[in-house]
Amino acid sequence: MAAGSELDRLRVVLVRTRNPLNIGAAARAMSNFGVSRLRVVDPYGPAFRQARSAVGAAALLANAKEYDSVAEAVGDCALVVGTTAVRRRTLRHPIRPLDQCAGLLRARLASGKVALLFGSEKIGLTNDELSHCHWLMRIPTSDANISMNLGQAVAVCLYELARDAAATEPPEDHSTAPADLVERLTTVLFDALRASGYLQPVTPAPTQEKIRRRVLRMNLSTLDAEAWIGILRQMIWKIRTLEDSSK
Repeated sequence: MAAGSELDRLRVVLVRTRNPLNIGAAARAMSNFGVSRLRVVDPYGPAFRQARSAVGAAALLANAKEYDSVAEAVGDCALVVGTTAVRRRTLRHPIRPLDQCAGLLRARLASGKVALLFGSEKIGLTNDELSHCHWLMRIPTSDANISMNLGQAVAVCLYELARDAAATEPPEDHSTAPADLVERLTTVLFDALRASGYLQPVTPAPTQEKIRRRVLRMNLSTLDAEAWIGILRQMIWKIRTLEDSSK
């Protein structure tokens, strides 16, 4: 199995889950494979903490953290991976099968926190939620019935991640910027683009999603992200100074 200290860096994030029993089943699967950090985003109801399906995982469920948005839930994570059944959706992210993802995730867990996102039972993850992901993972299910129960999907993913691996990729750059820093950079970039006139004051959500995805694909280090925030803020200040002087 992957080392306990590595799995302690994994955050399982359930987004807009409708059935409390599914949250309980996910918690049970996490407990089975030694993963203890559960986060829920906008759950359908507060009763999930008493879900009878969380056999042996009551404490894990009681300690689950609630968030209002995906951005908040993954803010301290350097890698964010979404799960999807794909269906007929047109997706803008790299999509990797589960067996290829396990080694990549184990390598990143050796150096930092990783978030694994699961969407609602009804529609999965929305485009806005997917825009916070670096890449996507899919379980190779049958075309005749591609959608899995949420608890089962969590169990399958964690099994693949936790089982023995003959070879593990070396850890990547330890200084990869966490998601909250990348989001701050993206917000400042939006401000700079509006100040320059490239974006209008009210920008369509799909345009912002495309920009966020491009920033994520840069895989910036913490040092580089902080430097770019400083550069962009200086540009904004200069643009606004020039605008004020011309009035």
